[in-house]
Amino acid sequence: MGEMRDRFWELPLHRLSKAEWEALCDGCGQCCLHKVEDEDSGEIFMTNVACKLLDLRTGQCSDYKNRRAHVPDCIRLTPKSVRQLSWLPETCAYRRRGEDRPLPEWHYLLTGDRQSVHDAKASVAGRAISETVAGPLHHHIIWPEGMVPMEILEEDED
Repeated sequence: MGEMRDRFWELPLHRLSKAEWEALCDGCGQCCLHKVEDEDSGEIFMTNVACKLLDLRTGQCSDYKNRRAHVPDCIRLTPKSVRQLSWLPETCAYRRRGEDRPLPEWHYLLTGDRQSVHDAKASVAGRAISETVAGPLHHHIIWPEGMVPMEILEEDED
């Protein structure tokens, strides 16, 4: 994978080698979930629907190296893009380091255990469904706390 410096994750993102950049990923799989954008407001809503390449048991891409051949619109994270993608989760190591914040305490680079992301319930493993079986994305929006889905409001009116 390439040589990595001690505590490389504390460096600014633009100073990371390719191997260090890749190693920064905690493997949560949240960036592989489909999002729905409100046409009027531009607000982004997360769903529990995962890209067809995401292994739902591990939260890892099943063909990371060739993913763009299978999913042409797969977003490539870069030091610049992580500062612009507001939908990246607060726990994302790329986002946190891009904002000059430390890694979450459960990150495997700190704990030495790749299972930490799952134990912390920060991964999608076991909590998402594949796009191949999901049906319409708007049926799978993960509603922000305190927000009520429109279907529930319409049912209450009956």
